[in-house]
Amino acid sequence: MDLISIIGVLTGAGLIVGSIILGGKILIFVNIQAVMIVFGGTLGATMIKYSLEDLKKIPTLLSIIFSSTEMDSEEAIDILVDFAEKARREGLLALEQDASELDDDFLQKGIQLVVDGTDPELVRSILETKLTFLEERHQKTQGVFKTMAALSPAFGMIGTLIGLIQMLTQLDDPSNIGAGMGVALVTTLYGTILANLFFTPMAGKLQIVSEEEVLMKEVMIEGILSIQAGENPRIVREKLTAFLASQTEEEEGYEGMVSEE
Repeated sequence: MDLISIIGVLTGAGLIVGSIILGGKILIFVNIQAVMIVFGGTLGATMIKYSLEDLKKIPTLLSIIFSSTEMDSEEAIDILVDFAEKARREGLLALEQDASELDDDFLQKGIQLVVDGTDPELVRSILETKLTFLEERHQKTQGVFKTMAALSPAFGMIGTLIGLIQMLTQLDDPSNIGAGMGVALVTTLYGTILANLFFTPMAGKLQIVSEEEVLMKEVMIEGILSIQAGENPRIVREKLTAFLASQTEEEEGYEGMVSEE
């Protein structure tokens, strides 16, 4: 479980609610009409853009956001070095049983290709193709939350317009002006909070998880090809560690350039 993400949500929501309580009655910020406009509008528009199969993945995406990754790059390197040691002692065919017991389908597929005697260039091509499709799937899942982040403030503004129209049509009855103004302001508040406290950070977290998984898969590809080439396990570890460090440095350098701009 990723405690920092859970703490972040609870901290943000708690401080917002706390500030509301300190400033007055919390019930004035509860408006069913605003909930219907913002939540209903955001959900409806998202359903128009994405298929039912895409939306069914939302619970899974939430579990990814609030849970730790099953395997990190260092753990993957350890597994690959163990395979390299066994391949050097007993041959590539000895890896077949161990490969079938792996939880990671990508690594399992790569080792199986090596055991089957597939050409190294073909192994790389197959695994890189799978990695490309993996990145595309991740981008699509991130898009669900990015879409909701863009839509919720927009429906907040729609709610504001609805509230203002209701208020203007009832100027002859001052007792109804407050209700219309309440809808106008609360919908904007709901939309902004949803976008900035939930949907945008969730999309960002999925992007980070995706980048980490892609890096791990790239490490796996290099390790699998090193095993197939019969490289010394110590060299395999050094090679993969250096590859991981170089990839991380490239990402940090790119981020630094972007921040300077």
